[in-house]
Amino acid sequence: MAKRIHFTAEDLARTRVKSTLGVAAETLDGVKRLREGDRSPAFRGWRTSVTSGWGGPFREEAAPLLALMPAHGPQIDIATLAGDAMCIDEAVDHLLGASRVLIRLEVEYLDIHPAHRGWAGALAEGDRGARRELAKALRACHGAAVAPYWPQMRLHLFSARDRYARTLAEGGVEGLLETLCAPLVRWRFPVLEVLHPCEADIHLRGRGLIIAPTVFSSRQAEVLLNLADPEQPPVLALPAVGGEMHGCAQWLAGESAGRALEDLIGRTRTAVLAAVAGGCSTTELARRLGISLATASEHAAVLRQAALITTRRDGKAVLHTTTRLGAALLATAPGFGP
Repeated sequence: MAKRIHFTAEDLARTRVKSTLGVAAETLDGVKRLREGDRSPAFRGWRTSVTSGWGGPFREEAAPLLALMPAHGPQIDIATLAGDAMCIDEAVDHLLGASRVLIRLEVEYLDIHPAHRGWAGALAEGDRGARRELAKALRACHGAAVAPYWPQMRLHLFSARDRYARTLAEGGVEGLLETLCAPLVRWRFPVLEVLHPCEADIHLRGRGLIIAPTVFSSRQAEVLLNLADPEQPPVLALPAVGGEMHGCAQWLAGESAGRALEDLIGRTRTAVLAAVAGGCSTTELARRLGISLATASEHAAVLRQAALITTRRDGKAVLHTTTRLGAALLATAPGFGP
């Protein structure tokens, strides 16, 4: 079975990539992995670390979000409500400010357990207290499942996005669609087939498609639609399996990953070294790490003098990449190596 995404020439022209569905979406998918009892070796260390605090008071705090994630049927699309923000504070602000119509659309089709239907009904009707409880639950789940790992997750997501972007630049949209996440996705012009337990035909009708990698998503690709605004382009969320992203699983074993390398060259320069592993400009480096252009340029210069990165001009920008020595150092740190 599959979901079939139908393209027109206009859709191909409007297809683009982005780095993440947002911290809220990754939080929800992380909780799904915990609830499903996923035993994938890729996330064994992460699961062991997180489940040690999964229960008791925390379970009660997370209950409102868990209530919107029924075992059967659709679950809440938190990315639509909280946006694709990279910061949990911004995601919560989006959630608290989401329209009543949008929240009702997201909640009314869920198979809510009878014990939670009163609260869910109040949420759907715009009750501010119910919305604040949901926001508090999102924060609690984020703090346990994502926050300790988010900086490195973000670097890996940016790297995955950059690979998509390079393929798009070199081979065009069809070149990208032909190489997306096989065997879960298959391009048969003009239809992109996405293996899925639910059969569906999705006609883009000139809206284009947004492609985004995820870390904690299930093993299947998902096609996300904005129920409140059908004119928005669908989002194809791809599990970041294989290659570099599979390697990130080693890193998810805990916060101590990469500590030796950080002690050697410093935490910020370790992050800079990891950020340029797939190649990036100074502007992109500053954006990824949330530092100024001047600071990014200064750290890049130090790493270049130490022969850990190289820099070359690419049009008006400069492109930084790791040297063999830099890549070798990253490989010694489970959390940062490709």
